[in-house]
Amino acid sequence: MILDALMPRYDADEVHTTLVHAAPASVFAAIRNADLASGPVPRLLLMLRAIPAALLAPRAGLEELKRRWHRGDGEKVRLADFERQGFRVVAERAPEELVIGLLGQFWTPRGGLCADVTRETFASGPPAGLALAGWNFTVVARGEFSELRTETRVLCAEDARWKFLLYWSLIRPGSGLIRRAMLSAIRREAEKV
Repeated sequence: MILDALMPRYDADEVHTTLVHAAPASVFAAIRNADLASGPVPRLLLMLRAIPAALLAPRAGLEELKRRWHRGDGEKVRLADFERQGFRVVAERAPEELVIGLLGQFWTPRGGLCADVTRETFASGPPAGLALAGWNFTVVARGEFSELRTETRVLCAEDARWKFLLYWSLIRPGSGLIRRAMLSAIRREAEKV
């Protein structure tokens, strides 16, 4: 697994899986095409995450919250939308695994995201005051099904560890709900074909 090579050490980890009645190539394509924020629960949780930043910039923040909640009919939140927010695809081996990297101060209102996450960032580890997240999707053939799995790992700089772990203890249940909803959305997208 690419994530194992990129991030053998980590401070926090979360894994979720589902079975998809589709070929691995279809499932892998669905990772990029599915609406990753479909349904009211993921939309609500992602909106709640945006509230602290909205309080710091009320005018722009309120508009962003409205936009997140009242997406137009047919407007999807795809992986490319996450990439515009600072998430980076750092490695890919189609149709088996895709690894996304994220570097920042996730526990702060705006998240303090750094846009320049690369494979080299994983080799050097997070700089002081930051946490590095590795988030992957893997697809494995299981007869007429495919197993779709997502894992999130976070490695913290020494001075950021306690801040992140406190934050993680609060948001982990919601994060898990979002990940499971994403897997369901990918499954629905892959099974449409």
